[in-house]
Amino acid sequence: MTVRPILIAPDKRLKIRSNPVERVDAEIRTLLDDLLETMYRGDGLGLAAIQVGVPKRAFVVDVHAPDTPPAPLKLVNPEILWSSPERIIYEEGCLSFPEYFAEVERAAELRLRYLDEAGEAREIEAAETLAICLQHEIDHLDGKLFVDHLSLVKRGIIMRKLAKARRAQAQDS
Repeated sequence: MTVRPILIAPDKRLKIRSNPVERVDAEIRTLLDDLLETMYRGDGLGLAAIQVGVPKRAFVVDVHAPDTPPAPLKLVNPEILWSSPERIIYEEGCLSFPEYFAEVERAAELRLRYLDEAGEAREIEAAETLAICLQHEIDHLDGKLFVDHLSLVKRGIIMRKLAKARRAQAQDS
């Protein structure tokens, strides 16, 4: 497994809509393993392929509690079948927005269909943190970022700070 560099906003590639995976093969399984390794290294709960510059509809999540063993999910071509009308507000962060968090409102529960790493069709029902994480990662596959759920003012503040930090980092290099 390889730790891949994560794209940091405002990288334009993060706004690309990812393409469906034609076939779950060794290349996709390697990508999923790399995503998982990269996510764990970044101390994240999820990571989409587009976040490492690969526009494929694939991502990984792991929302296990700190005192429990890892419980990774590897999802390919996910599709939301149902989402509850009940909404919850959750403070989200993102590995592509280091050190930035904001409250986002999303469906409290959902049912999802996807292919696993063996290419088998699966369905999962999720609530709370897992449901939030799945929706966040599916947004990435659609070129949508968690800041897109914020007011224009809040989003603008975060994006300006990220752009300023990026310019400062470029000058230091």
